[in-house]
Amino acid sequence: MAGEESTHRIPGTLTEEQAGRMLADMNEVIRAGEEMRKLRAEMIKLFIGFGWTQDRIARLAAMSQPAVSKQMARYRPDDDPAPPMELSLDQYDTSWLEGRLWALAEEISETLSDTARCTRYVNAVARGKKRFTPENVDELRRLVEEDLRLHRATLPVGYRDAYDRISRGLDIPSKPTATAPATTTPGAATASASVRRTLAHRIQRDRLRGDA
Repeated sequence: MAGEESTHRIPGTLTEEQAGRMLADMNEVIRAGEEMRKLRAEMIKLFIGFGWTQDRIARLAAMSQPAVSKQMARYRPDDDPAPPMELSLDQYDTSWLEGRLWALAEEISETLSDTARCTRYVNAVARGKKRFTPENVDELRRLVEEDLRLHRATLPVGYRDAYDRISRGLDIPSKPTATAPATTTPGAATASASVRRTLAHRIQRDRLRGDA
């Protein structure tokens, strides 16, 4: 009897399912914060590779100079420098294409005042609740395709053109041939997928807005 009573929720308390959902949401926020700190550190490494000064990085990152100095000390000039990273939009490794797709989805969502089918996905990415797994990327592609079809008259033609290029790249990833090696984008081998995805996201958004 006592065991049976223990399975019932006491009035005014949370159920185990409610508590589990709350803690899961908190864990997502904590994990997203840790991932973002790691990404920022990797971006600072990239900026150091560009030859940017400590003052410049501190100002752009809204960090204290001691914090930037600590990051810069990890990547001393006498370390073997990574080759400069290419920042052209037309690159075809998966993480770069995912960043472009993410940017396109955000632009569609904002253009349609958050009524787009892809808006929930975009918001989930922003909160760290969606990651770029193959299944999630396929889901985002379906949502973007649907928005482009439903709002053809509203969305700029450039959005469809961008999606077609991204989609072809994701469908047919770059492969080495007998006469040419696999795509060797300068700096790509040393940059993490998160860094490349973030760079592609920023460059694609600027291109769609006509700022680049």
